Amino acid sequence: MDIRNKLLTENPWKLMISLSLPAILGQLIVGLYAFIDSIYVGQMVGTNAMSAVSAASPFVLINNAIAVLLGIGSGSVLSRAIGKKDQKTVDKIMGNLTFLVIMLSSAVMIIGIVFASEFLRLSGASGDVLKMGVSYLRTVYLGSIFVNFMQGANMVIRAEGRMGIAMGIMAIGAILNIILDPIFILLMPSRGPQAVAVATVISQFIQALVTFIYFLKKSPVVRFHGIKLAKDLLPEIFSVGMSAMLMQIMMLVQMTVVYNTAVHFGGANQIALMGASQRVMQLVFVPIWGMSQGMQPAVGTNFGAKEYLRVKKLTNVFIAGSTCLAGFFFVVIEIFAVQILSAFITDSSIVNSGLFNFRLMYCIFPAYGLLIMIVTYFQAIGKAKQAGIVVILRQFALIVPLVLILPRVLNGNVLGVWLALPLNDVIVVLIAIILLIGEYKHLIELTQRIKQDREQ
Repeated sequence: MDIRNKLLTENPWKLMISLSLPAILGQLIVGLYAFIDSIYVGQMVGTNAMSAVSAASPFVLINNAIAVLLGIGSGSVLSRAIGKKDQKTVDKIMGNLTFLVIMLSSAVMIIGIVFASEFLRLSGASGDVLKMGVSYLRTVYLGSIFVNFMQGANMVIRAEGRMGIAMGIMAIGAILNIILDPIFILLMPSRGPQAVAVATVISQFIQALVTFIYFLKKSPVVRFHGIKLAKDLLPEIFSVGMSAMLMQIMMLVQMTVVYNTAVHFGGANQIALMGASQRVMQLVFVPIWGMSQGMQPAVGTNFGAKEYLRVKKLTNVFIAGSTCLAGFFFVVIEIFAVQILSAFITDSSIVNSGLFNFRLMYCIFPAYGLLIMIVTYFQAIGKAKQAGIVVILRQFALIVPLVLILPRVLNGNVLGVWLALPLNDVIVVLIAIILLIGEYKHLIELTQRIKQDREQ
C-alpha cells in the first residue's frame, strides 16, 4: 500500500501538487470535449448550430449526473476503505459500479432519445435550432453507457491515487475527439452539429474500452470480481454521490431556466451568448474540479485513518491552491473576453452586445476554488448532508428565484439574468464557509478525544 503511506505521510503541499497536477490536466482534457465541439460548430457550421448545441447542453448533464453519482460515491468509499485496509470492500467497487452504469445509462438513453424534442423546447429552442438540437442530443444519448462508465471509473482511478493513469485515459479521448470533429463535419456537411456528436461518441467508446482493460489487467488496487450489484455499498455510495449528482441535475434545471428567461427578456441571440459563456465556465471550472479530485483521496484516506488534524491541514492547502488557480482563470477571462466570445460567435455585433454581461458573470470566479473544495471535503468524509445543502442552494434553491425575479426588478432588462449568477454565488460561498468552520471545530474535538483515550 505505497499509495496509502504517501497519502498519510507526505508533505501536504507536495501531496497537493502531485495529486492535483495530473487531475487538473485530466479534467481540463474532459472540459475540452464540450469546448472544442462548440468552437468547431460555431466556426464551421454557424450561429444557429451553436445555439442548438447550447440549448442541448443542459440535458447532456443527465449523463454527467450518473457518472458523478457512481464515480464520486464509489471513490469516496474506496479511499476510506484503503485507509482502513478493507480489501473486501475494495474488491466490490468496480463490479458494482459497472452494473449500475449499465442499468441507469440504458434508462437515460431511451428516455433521452424519445423526449429530446420536448427537452430542447424547455431551453427556448425553436425552428432550425430545435431541429439541429434534436439530432445532436439523440446522438449524444446513444453513447450514454460509454461516457458514464468511462467518467465514473476514471474517478475510481483517481481515488486509488493514480492521477497520471486517469489523465492519460482522458487524454486519449480528448485528442481523438479534437481530430475527429472537423473530419466528421466535412464528411457530413448536411448533419450540422450531429456530426460533432458522432465524433464525440466514438471517442468516448475508445476511452471506455481502455478504462475497462485497465481494471481488468493493470490496476494494482482495484480489479473486476464479476459485474454484480453490491447492495451493502449502495447506501454509502448514493448518500455521498447524491450531492455530486444533485449538482449536475440542479445545473440542468438552472441552465434551462436561465436560457429560457434570457431569451424571453433579451431575444434569440441570448442562447448563443449564454451558451458560449457556459462553455467557457465548464472549461475553466473543470481544472478546479480536477484539483478537488486530487483532494478526495488525500482527505478520505486520512479521515479513515483518524488523522483529523492532517485532514484539516490538507483541506486548507487545497483551498489555497484552488483559489490561486481560480484567480488565474478570472484574470485571463476578464482580459481576453472579446477574443473568447469571438471563438464561438462569428457575428461581432452579437459579441459586443454581450461583452459586459459576460464579464459580470465571472466577477466572483476567484471564490469558486474555496466553494468546490468545501463541497469535496464533505463528500470525501462521507457527510452528504452538508455537501447537499451547499449544492442545492447554489444550483437550484437560490439561483432559480433570482433568475426569475431580478430581470423583472430591473424593468425587463436581461442584465438581471446575468447578475443573478454571481449574486447567487456570493451568498452560497458565505454559507459554505460557516459550515466548514463548524466542521473544523468538530475535527479538533475528535482529535482531543483520541488523545484522551490514549492517555487513559
